[in-house]
Amino acid sequence: MQRYSAFALAREAMRFHSGWERAWRSPEPKRKYDVVIVGAGGHGLATAYWLGKNHGITNVAVIEKGWLGGGNTGRNTTIIRSNYLQDPSAAIYEKSRSLYETMSQDLNMNVMFSPRGVMMLAQTQHEIRGYQRTAHANALQGVDTEFIGPERVKELCPIIRIDGPRYPVLGALWQPRAGTARHDAVAWGYARACSDMGMDIIQKCEVTGIRREGGKVAGVDTTKGPIDCDKLGIVVAGHSGHLADMAGFRLPIESVALQALVSEPIKPCMDVVVMANTVHGYMSQSDKGEMVIGGGADGYNNYTQRGSFHHAEETVRALVETFPVISRLKMLRWWGGIVDMTGDRSPIISKTPVENVFINCGWGTGGFKAIPGSGWAMAELMAKGTSSLADSFSLDRFREGRFIDESVAAGVAH
Repeated sequence: MQRYSAFALAREAMRFHSGWERAWRSPEPKRKYDVVIVGAGGHGLATAYWLGKNHGITNVAVIEKGWLGGGNTGRNTTIIRSNYLQDPSAAIYEKSRSLYETMSQDLNMNVMFSPRGVMMLAQTQHEIRGYQRTAHANALQGVDTEFIGPERVKELCPIIRIDGPRYPVLGALWQPRAGTARHDAVAWGYARACSDMGMDIIQKCEVTGIRREGGKVAGVDTTKGPIDCDKLGIVVAGHSGHLADMAGFRLPIESVALQALVSEPIKPCMDVVVMANTVHGYMSQSDKGEMVIGGGADGYNNYTQRGSFHHAEETVRALVETFPVISRLKMLRWWGGIVDMTGDRSPIISKTPVENVFINCGWGTGGFKAIPGSGWAMAELMAKGTSSLADSFSLDRFREGRFIDESVAAGVAH
């Protein structure tokens, strides 16, 4: 793999950038692999990467019906945090956040991780109590957070209005080492590293069936022909139920659209991420100056990649009241992602009723922040059959009543 560096950039500039290699190979699929992973988004690519990096399994194919990183990985607001209430959630998200800190060096790809800090606004007395509880839980979990007052909120984010008539700011849960990263670069970095290990990344290759023999996976049928495998990983976010149906089992999930938008670019005015659960809106400023704004998930099941108008209107109206400085900005882009929700709003990383079929899904609206930790846990589960990070998120918890309830505890699921 060609190494990226300042020296390489200078060298290529001198020869008109004619020496850059392709970041990853685009081979035709082989007849058989040790492992096939369906879904070349962040979670699928991270799973493949850690299979090779941690477990030496490199005879792997990652197949994608569209283009690499074209699903939810490229359709989010890039927020990274780990201040969750429940212990299993905090463990996997903190593992992920820590891996983001060294990802650029590990992958030799600048993923633009920016530990600018994330604060979750408390705008009711109930939220104050909830976030103080979370701060105490995080202290026990080893996650660096604190509850701060409105004066500190204003100091960290001067453009915020803390005395709004409908949404006064009474404090916030502050995680200083949380932040953002460039979503495309995360997918590209993992793809490049996987390709360098000899793995095949096969785009424009849709799975049309999953073959079983004696209750055990035998392979997949695709638009590029049949592919045999010893183990199969399903990592397809909003389409997980569809793939599970092909394999012969059902999942306790539903798919809905989650939307976001960006404004026209403006000069730097905000260097933190602010999330507001009361209005279900959150905002940060990108490196290009755009105000990145996220809203709520639609209230009905769908597979669209654009949210409904009323959610955008509600979110922007509330954020304009909290941030009056943005009131006259124009919207530049608007998009949505297909998120898969479980009943307890926690993910599924699990074996399935079909032997050697594993599934990673149910991240809801919090998938991007979990990419490296999710891949680490899924790879360990596929290689060893068990994982300290993943075992709590097994499918068995729904039958046994071991819910990991983050639907309210986490403030917002993002």
